[in-house]
Amino acid sequence: MIRKEMKPVQALRRLEDVCARSEQCSYDLMKKLHGWGISHDIAEKIMARLERDRYVDDRRFACAYCRDKFRFSRWGRMKIKKGLMLKHISREDIDEALMTEIGDDEYYETLVTLLRGKVRQIVDARSYDGRTRLLRFAVSRGFESSVVVKVINSGVLWQED
Repeated sequence: MIRKEMKPVQALRRLEDVCARSEQCSYDLMKKLHGWGISHDIAEKIMARLERDRYVDDRRFACAYCRDKFRFSRWGRMKIKKGLMLKHISREDIDEALMTEIGDDEYYETLVTLLRGKVRQIVDARSYDGRTRLLRFAVSRGFESSVVVKVINSGVLWQED
């Protein structure tokens, strides 16, 4: 199916609507523009207009992404950082978003909660194999291995609330 090319004014209005509904990053919007057949020069002008009118702000996007992925998907900092890097967000914006949106205490509590849920699924979680499964699980969720090892070795997972 061949898609009809979109006029620049139409593309601008459509992107304004998309940005008004949810946070977007400039990388994703540029992909949309190119998919709609908008030339690179015109796409740059449209993006400049969206940024000027504050429809798009990559720093604001990074903060929203961190907040949502941590609170709802319960991802760790490493996985969130990788996701933002794939969206071509600057390192400064990523670091600032991670620092402001994810507190150390909340991060620790989320990791403990995740691991306690996983402990219930593992027959012998205290064994070497069980601890290794816990470590692999948490690392796959994006938590730093050093933090996970500290939590596993602390014994807090086997205490009742």
